[in-house]
Amino acid sequence: MGSASSSLDDAAAAGAEAANAAYAQLAGAQPGLVIVYASIRYDLPALLAGVRGVTGEAPLIGASTSGQFSDGGYLPPDTGVSVLMLAASPYRFGAAMVDGIGADTLDAGRELARRAMAAVGGDTPYSALLVLADGMSADMQSLLTGMYRVTGARVPVVGGAAGDDRTFSGTKVFFGDRVMQDAAVAVWIGSDHPLRVVSGHGWQPRTLPMLVTRVNGMIVEEIDGRPATEVFSETVAKDTQARSEYFEGAWEGWHTGHSFSLIEPDGTQLIRGAFVDQNGVLSTFVPLPEYCAVQIVSADREALLQASEELVGDALRETIDPAVLLMFSCIARTDLLDTRAAEEPARVHKAAGPVSTFGFYTYGEFGRSTGVAGYHNATITALAL
Repeated sequence: MGSASSSLDDAAAAGAEAANAAYAQLAGAQPGLVIVYASIRYDLPALLAGVRGVTGEAPLIGASTSGQFSDGGYLPPDTGVSVLMLAASPYRFGAAMVDGIGADTLDAGRELARRAMAAVGGDTPYSALLVLADGMSADMQSLLTGMYRVTGARVPVVGGAAGDDRTFSGTKVFFGDRVMQDAAVAVWIGSDHPLRVVSGHGWQPRTLPMLVTRVNGMIVEEIDGRPATEVFSETVAKDTQARSEYFEGAWEGWHTGHSFSLIEPDGTQLIRGAFVDQNGVLSTFVPLPEYCAVQIVSADREALLQASEELVGDALRETIDPAVLLMFSCIARTDLLDTRAAEEPARVHKAAGPVSTFGFYTYGEFGRSTGVAGYHNATITALAL
């Protein structure tokens, strides 16, 4: 494998510079898969043309980002482009895309997984699905549920929702030379050995488990039969430890370092970002199921960073001769880490030792390894190859 970044201002030149540097590391091998992460400040079709001028017709997927990281280096939003190239062996890659995901997200997820599985050509003993999607156009958990109807429990899913340098003007995904909105791309990865998708977050519970008794889309109306905003605000007011100055105003609407933890039947917890808007309405970034069990959670900087380091060991455990750790970290984590945001990529790369690290900052993360659920907020997910 090979990876490199560029911060040149010219889109085509930046794409070519990063691609040439990554290609040089392949030691004569041809790329079997190309992954591109880029700031939306670029002319993205020109940038992809610069990359493909080096990689030719090799399968290419990618996404716009809200920052990137590679081998310990941190590229903040509005900065540059990162390119990863993987040789075809020892894996088999099947790339696919689907557009119009907002119209019927469940069916789009099912079709995306079907196309990716068909593209890999034939069965392999083990598989994983890498997914990048326009998370601003659809419910990503619904997309994941659709994919699960094809993959079943045996195929883990990893990836992230594209970013847009925190402008919220629209996110993009890439497929070949195409730049698309309201779309998702995926790579079915066939392997002769098991592939392990892991996730971690560092958030800690501040309440006992509670029942969400009424929701309306992304609006949480009742918890334990009480007005949800009251329940949430009471916890925030009591939890003075997590109301430190660096959390205030970290994200428009996200005024505290508190979220929901969705408790799964197997005991795992999925983080769901939550905020109280100017009208006093409690909302989440991903809908909570009615009558689900939740806890209100918070996190401090050191806990977030420690969870990222621990994730590396979990991801590399039982992986045979790993070359790269594909990672997806939420932009909300950089908000909470604030001036220490660059520590996360530095610490995960140090923990990975000789293994390369490559990832981007997302608007939500895929990390499904057990059960149907597996779309996260404020979490970091990973797959070692």
